[in-house]
Amino acid sequence: MKRKIPPDSFDYYVALGLGRSYQAVAKHYGVSKVAVTNRATKEGWQKKLAEMEAKVRRASEQKALETLDDIHQRHLKAARVIQAKALEALSRMPLDSAMDAVRALDLGVRQERLLIGQPTDRSAVSIEEVIKNEYAKVMRPLDADEWKSETRAEEVSGGSAA
Repeated sequence: MKRKIPPDSFDYYVALGLGRSYQAVAKHYGVSKVAVTNRATKEGWQKKLAEMEAKVRRASEQKALETLDDIHQRHLKAARVIQAKALEALSRMPLDSAMDAVRALDLGVRQERLLIGQPTDRSAVSIEEVIKNEYAKVMRPLDADEWKSETRAEEVSGGSAA
């Protein structure tokens, strides 16, 4: 008597995980691999599996994004609490003994700026500063040894430095 492949055979195939194969399905149901392959082709198992995996991947990525957003929001809230406590402490303390509150406020502000994507320190260099530094390097006076080597280099090349 010929055995039939049951309707839930695709579910079994999916449940096999990394060890998934048509041969494993055939062995489980006591049918030939050709029969399983024909069923899989007819029902589009590979396409269904790819769609399922894509759906799981999207759900996993969404969950990871939500987790990162939760962490971000929690850190932002903590930074703002630190700021509020620091401001509260500053308002009650005399100015000469308020350095801990000032440090806490600075920490809270820096963390908040970092979390919302703003710079925490001024690290940009102005074009004017770059030009001044480059000009200073090029236009610095040469000492006697450097002047002699420059003169020799000009003689060898037969041209002028300018």
